[in-house]
Amino acid sequence: MTPPSAQPPAAQPPPSVREPWAGGAVTERAHCVLAPNPGPMTLDGTNTWVLLEPGATDAVVVDPGPHGDAHLRAVLDHVSARGARVALTVLTHHHHDHAEAAPRFAELSGAPTRAVGDGHDDLGDGDVVRVGGLELRVVATPGHTADSLSFALPADHALLTGDTVLGRGTTVVAHPDGELGAYLDSLERIAALTGGGDVTRILPGHGPSVPDASAMVAFYRTHRAERLEQVRQALADGAAGEPDPVEGVLARVYAEVPQEVWPAARLSIRAQLDHLGVPW
Repeated sequence: MTPPSAQPPAAQPPPSVREPWAGGAVTERAHCVLAPNPGPMTLDGTNTWVLLEPGATDAVVVDPGPHGDAHLRAVLDHVSARGARVALTVLTHHHHDHAEAAPRFAELSGAPTRAVGDGHDDLGDGDVVRVGGLELRVVATPGHTADSLSFALPADHALLTGDTVLGRGTTVVAHPDGELGAYLDSLERIAALTGGGDVTRILPGHGPSVPDASAMVAFYRTHRAERLEQVRQALADGAAGEPDPVEGVLARVYAEVPQEVWPAARLSIRAQLDHLGVPW
């Protein structure tokens, strides 16, 4: 999900992620089947990732996406064309554009689904998922939502980030499910993975893959710091004393944003004000 942005931040994302995105093979083990749901909040659409160890016949699918049998059958057709079957589906978080189709995909594929908050088979931080020789490590990255997970694919030095880090733009941290303090901590955690060389590439939930994970995470951290400073300045300029500080910040910081994304902007502002300890 791409948030509103009133002005470009000082730090710019790597230029290699500014091109149009249509999915396809990205690493030796990861292939993206792009869902047909493009829009202001979903960029080119939701990335459904098919993960398959070379030579294996059991695949993992990450985020089957929104309702729509055509997309789900395209995922299954891709897996079948590679001589494999879906053995497991995992979810990065519960938002509809990622998880709505999970029950239907389970019917079509016959494969179980694992996520946070999904019962006795919940995924948790540090869990290791092994399917057909493929290894995925679960990295808890709450903030965008309380249940947000990322999945490290060590063999490809890649991290599947859902909506925590996107391939283009920056993500929404929307009150009340989104929590900015937790999100900033998650960015620090991902930065540590990229700084140590464990992760060099990001496979996001929307937008193109990111070949320079470290640069993208640095951009995200700078953007968040700059946005918080803009909100502090808006509050100092009078938004704090207005009947509705959210609308005051919206007018000052997000004035140039298209009105179609104002609802998301308001939720983001509420998360920012909560983080700053400002009542609204």
